[in-house]
Amino acid sequence: MSAQGLSGPGLRLDRLPQRRRVNHLMEALAWLAAAIGVAILGVVVWSVASKGWSELNLDLLTKSPIQFSLTNAPQGLSNAFAGTLVIVGLATAMALPVGILVAVYLNEFAPPPIRTGVGLVIDVLAGVPAIVVGIFVFVLLVVGHGQSAIKGAFALAILMLPFVARTTMEVLALVPNALREASLGLGVPHWRTTLSIVLPRAAGGIVTGTVLAVARVAGETAPLLFTSSIVGTQTSWNPTHALQTIPVAIFELSESPDPKDHARAWAAGFILLLFILFASLTARWLATRSARKIAGR
Repeated sequence: MSAQGLSGPGLRLDRLPQRRRVNHLMEALAWLAAAIGVAILGVVVWSVASKGWSELNLDLLTKSPIQFSLTNAPQGLSNAFAGTLVIVGLATAMALPVGILVAVYLNEFAPPPIRTGVGLVIDVLAGVPAIVVGIFVFVLLVVGHGQSAIKGAFALAILMLPFVARTTMEVLALVPNALREASLGLGVPHWRTTLSIVLPRAAGGIVTGTVLAVARVAGETAPLLFTSSIVGTQTSWNPTHALQTIPVAIFELSESPDPKDHARAWAAGFILLLFILFASLTARWLATRSARKIAGR
């Protein structure tokens, strides 16, 4: 047999069954890894739901907690759900415009050195532990002034900012340059091109980044322990006061000796899980829709 026969197509055909076996093995490992991930999520959701099932009712959303109650009066966590809506809403209002403006400047106007430097800062900020952000805001705003929902929202906004900025940058980079060039070729100013052409095409991706950022901070506890945890039991919507939130309520109820408090903590955790799952699915749907819109399909 010639050397050409050993090193040519014949050798590749001889190794084809082995390559197929390796391919089938890798596919099986990939399916196994995916199944393990789904199974872990299923076990977590089922465990949380089963332990909090007894307290999953309308009272959980509409009733306030009663401290040191010796009766069987219905209790809930309406103050925590109201506080979470206020704080997360304020954090989104703070982080969204800043994150979008940062992304637009870096992607559309900034020279490469600034784009690289600020992009590195955003990536580092995304990796800062939440408890460090909480301590920073505590020293900066809380010491000497007291806690409030606004200060808790500011801490969460710091955590949201890099996710909004980075996601917006990635989506803006997907907008075809031909659209920018066509607009600029017609004499439209750069800022007007960005505002009227680029941003509308990337709107779906920006919303996706916002949803993911909200899901990211909805379960944060550490920053709120420093900025908005000294609260009462009454439901309040005033952002100038310290408001209860779901993560902090879960943390506090978990330390209670009362089994009913533990069940309420599990029930609140299950609702928080459902919110994060819904937000993630919504973000995936919006991301797919935005990609199709940008591609013109």
